[in-house]
Amino acid sequence: MRHALKFLTRLPLPVLYGLGQFAYFVAFHVLRWHRELAARNLANAFPEKSPEERAKLLRQSFVNLGQTLAETFWGYGATAEQLAKRVAIENPELIARFVRESRPVVVLTAHVCNWEWLLPATSARFGIPIDAVYKPLRVASLDAFIRETRSRFGGKPIPIQSFLFELMRRAGQARAYAMVADQTPPRNMDKHWTRFLNQDSAFFTGADKIARFLDAPVLYVAMRRVSKGHYSVRVHVLVEPPYDGDEDLQVVERYARRLETEIRSNPADWLWVHNKWKYPRPTIRADDSGTRARRRAPKGTPAS
Repeated sequence: MRHALKFLTRLPLPVLYGLGQFAYFVAFHVLRWHRELAARNLANAFPEKSPEERAKLLRQSFVNLGQTLAETFWGYGATAEQLAKRVAIENPELIARFVRESRPVVVLTAHVCNWEWLLPATSARFGIPIDAVYKPLRVASLDAFIRETRSRFGGKPIPIQSFLFELMRRAGQARAYAMVADQTPPRNMDKHWTRFLNQDSAFFTGADKIARFLDAPVLYVAMRRVSKGHYSVRVHVLVEPPYDGDEDLQVVERYARRLETEIRSNPADWLWVHNKWKYPRPTIRADDSGTRARRRAPKGTPAS
């Protein structure tokens, strides 16, 4: 399998776009893969839009996903110079500031546009070690391929199971800890509930805990589609220390607000096929209204 995947990384981007268009057609029109789920997510998030508008967004989101798949394989074989021409960073001086200060930072992003290009593009541009949390794939050969390609320019994918150990081991070092944080925690995991895209939504709390442990600033990386195969990236500071001990989970809440703004600006660029709303918000009884669902377990680190 790894040989087949590596072969795909050597194909020209126009050829891969053709394969991505074929993947879109099969997934959307033939298999109707996650199409019902994505349509329901869009309807709940944008009740003010007409059925025709939502149908157009649904179709475009699948087209974009096919393009992202093609670009991902091409990016796995691209040089740093080739990626730099396709991922423009609008405010590099902000990242350079933290590099000069030799401070650890927590970097949050989401499944928007081509999130797979963010790690290699930023690693190659700034030359800083970036530890990216990820969930290992079940197929060992595919997992090894993903780890190898994501780490070409200094990025270091870390399995979620060993992330806390690696975090403790590197606590005094100046490096970035990156997380794709828009997934939903399992039911039994620590979580933060908030209104997001018109629905009660659960978010991981790990980013807040990590930022407080490291006393590190938290950055949000927003990605915008400029044209086919070209993106613009802007870095936003969500929170900086010192942290207020009475205002916990401010990182998670600000992340949710920033992400919602980004999605509403370009709805078709988010990954609507993933099941963000897996379960409803639990009802809190009157006698335990002071206890939040997020305090039930000590875990809460997202994985991409």
